[in-house]
Amino acid sequence: MVAGESSGDLLGSHLIQALKQHLPQIPETRFFGIGGPKMDSAGFISDWPAESLAVRGYAEVLRHYREIAGIRRQLLKRLLANPPDVFIGVDAPDFNLWLETRLKAAGIATIHFVSPSVWAWRGARIRRIARSVDQMLCLFPFEASLYEKHGVQATYVGHPLADMIPLEPDQETARERLNLSQDDLVFALLPGSRQSELHFMAETFIETAKRLHQLFPQARFLVPLISRETRLQFENRLWQHGAQELQLTLLFGHAQDAMAAADVVLVASGTATLEAALYKKPMVIVYKMSPWSWSLMRRMKYQPWVGLPNILAGRFVVPEFLQNEATPDNLAQALANQVGDQKVRAGLHDLFTQMHRQLRQNTAEKAASAILPALLKKLPSFPSMQDA
Repeated sequence: MVAGESSGDLLGSHLIQALKQHLPQIPETRFFGIGGPKMDSAGFISDWPAESLAVRGYAEVLRHYREIAGIRRQLLKRLLANPPDVFIGVDAPDFNLWLETRLKAAGIATIHFVSPSVWAWRGARIRRIARSVDQMLCLFPFEASLYEKHGVQATYVGHPLADMIPLEPDQETARERLNLSQDDLVFALLPGSRQSELHFMAETFIETAKRLHQLFPQARFLVPLISRETRLQFENRLWQHGAQELQLTLLFGHAQDAMAAADVVLVASGTATLEAALYKKPMVIVYKMSPWSWSLMRRMKYQPWVGLPNILAGRFVVPEFLQNEATPDNLAQALANQVGDQKVRAGLHDLFTQMHRQLRQNTAEKAASAILPALLKKLPSFPSMQDA
């Protein structure tokens, strides 16, 4: 298995646990490759940490290309020398599809968990995917039919976050855990999980919070950060931009607590936008990257939106501000508008509840059931799926 960042680590850990429930008769089953701490806790053996692959954008990938390519070549050599029964690539398509193409050609079963966004940009990749994978496990309901049209076996398994997050989140309890008053106006600020993301967005998030503080002097700000490195990075920016007057709390992790407790969320585009929707929160989506990466990516996208809530809705239901439009003034005004518009908030709650129900599919179990036939082909003496 190979997972490339925190969201893939979460998916991989749940999948490992579900597969283990189906494979109790084979105690020597081994899960190994590249994973994060959640996968490791589930019994995974990481030859390299998932963080080594967690870069985003063309310029950032180029800076780390030699290191990433070296890891990929070493892993391929190991897998060809000692073939696994199944290779499962968890997201990280640029890394995993290269591996999967070569492993499939060598007769190793390849399964990719999380469809690349071929419906959003770089759609020609679907032909490469057909050469690379035996099966695609899709998180969103509209994806499976796209692959089936190109002869790729695909299974819709839902999204694990929809299983984990309650249909009716408890804001009161979340605020108690974070020592917040029930009467506070709370903004959650999620500037991304990667150091490269904070490099481009930390300043914008801090300056936006300063403008919100001018509009709402008693507002509280929650900033969950995933690692010591990103926390230190954000703290340094706070001091550089003179933001000491903000009632701002840095959290080590606890992103879901921050979203559950918040009235409105400012969130970097990515999986966290879906989490905010599942917590039924009004939000503003933002993203910034290197100018070179942006100039390439904006030419290749097919849809007018990038945030998952808007993609799933098929329309703009929450504001998006990208690159040069992502100014503190624009973001603060959009967030302030969401604070006072009760009709919009109620409409978003209903829409996000519908999305939540559609995505709640018991994902880990569905994914494990889709993977088991590939394993059983390698284990002819293993009990049938009905017995497993």
